[in-house]
Amino acid sequence: MLGRLGMKRVLAAGAFALAGTLAAGSAVTPATAETLRYATIGEPPSLDTQMGTAVVATMIAQHMFETLYALDSKSVPQPLLAEGETVSEDGKTITVTLRQGVPFHNGEEMKADDVAASLKRWAEFGARGSTLGLDTVEATGDYEVTITLKAPNGAWKSLLAQVNGGPIVFPAEIVSAAAGEPVKPESYIGTGPYKFSDWRPNRYVELVKFDDYAARSEPADGMAGNREAVLDTLRFIPVSDVGTRVSGVQAGDYDYAEFISGDLYAILKDDPSVTPYISASPIFGLLFMNSKDGILKDNYALRRAILTALNMTEALQVSVGDPELWDAQGAFFTKDSVWYTDAGTEAYNVGDPEKAKSMAAEAGYDGAPIRLLVSTNYQQHFDQANVFKRQLADAGINVELDVRDWATLLKQRAEPGAWDLFMTHHNTVADPALLTFMNDNYPGWWTSPEKEELEATFINTSDLDGRPATWAEIQKLAYEQVPAAKVGDVFSFDIAAPGFKPAWDKAPGFQYFWGASK
Repeated sequence: MLGRLGMKRVLAAGAFALAGTLAAGSAVTPATAETLRYATIGEPPSLDTQMGTAVVATMIAQHMFETLYALDSKSVPQPLLAEGETVSEDGKTITVTLRQGVPFHNGEEMKADDVAASLKRWAEFGARGSTLGLDTVEATGDYEVTITLKAPNGAWKSLLAQVNGGPIVFPAEIVSAAAGEPVKPESYIGTGPYKFSDWRPNRYVELVKFDDYAARSEPADGMAGNREAVLDTLRFIPVSDVGTRVSGVQAGDYDYAEFISGDLYAILKDDPSVTPYISASPIFGLLFMNSKDGILKDNYALRRAILTALNMTEALQVSVGDPELWDAQGAFFTKDSVWYTDAGTEAYNVGDPEKAKSMAAEAGYDGAPIRLLVSTNYQQHFDQANVFKRQLADAGINVELDVRDWATLLKQRAEPGAWDLFMTHHNTVADPALLTFMNDNYPGWWTSPEKEELEATFINTSDLDGRPATWAEIQKLAYEQVPAAKVGDVFSFDIAAPGFKPAWDKAPGFQYFWGASK
């Protein structure tokens, strides 16, 4: 962790890097009351979030694209583009009534054909689409869509409320042409309060206010209710170095910066030139294991050996720092959630290298290198990977780090033969069905007969009261088959310039900037 001298060095280095960026004529623009300059951790991949779950992409895209429902402050789905719905007695047919008079950014009115085409494409190709279990979807009126499921799905409304890897609504002609390929920037046409303006690679992505936005009349409540674009322009600037992000806000060159290193919190919380915002909901690190190819495929015993070697408390101390910002607990939901269970968590945070070495030998491990894919764009990922590499070496498990920028990592993790482990993180979600390792198509590709049987019971039901008990069984299985090892809960923090006024008190899982001002 950095002391005050280390902090000064980081900020000095950041200031130097920022000066170089300015000299090169890059992304930083003069401060105005109309433009929010947001320093992101790096360049986003495609902003077509039907096709991916990258947080840096979702955080931008949610201002342009909308879904049928949105999560309120208690993570309960509320109508957004939908007006209401009826569900058949068997739970398999859902008829959604749409709002009328909602324009796309191209001026055309959103209608049922657009929603049906978007849902169909997402269900077939989308990052979370297979989780819905869609049978058919069709426009049954100008403002009515009928969704037929293969089986009842207790999470259907939460799934339809997700921008991250979820069914954002495009015009029908755009998604029909794109099919399984990401939509190109020139076709970023949604219904949100901001519309796409410009993307200059490695400089910025820019969105501008959509003057004809059709806002809901209900009061804003979390992501639900009224959305108002107060600022004229949102400019998202990739700044991979955390010191540069910090010094840029301190100097007034950025208005907001995300994912600040936890070891800087003790200093920055008393710095009058910035305002820290601790997240209201934790993110948690995940060490994914490759279930489709390589040394870990079907070798659950070796995966359990890896998990047994890991001391998550040490990893959190090193990567996050201030104890205010982390909690070493192994459940995938916090104790205030209906989904909380401690099932299987006796295998969490064991940190026993000798036991792990014995388990690895019994699993047939012969010292072959295990490739861990990680990015320095997220410093926590990189720090945790280095801690795990050392801990696993103590257990006789040979891990080689493959260090990439985040955009390259996103491409490489999609190739089953290119890695054995990779580091990422996950935001808090409204339903376990939305966890990425629950998705058969997400890199890691966890499938097993035991998972499929429990997943069918969990997803394909209209018995909402019985779902938490089934989730407990799935979490226990996740600790037995280890599709991904949870690191721990991290309450990340961002910083803003003092004049920034958000529409929230604590940063939500995905920061949003409708309602924000300067």
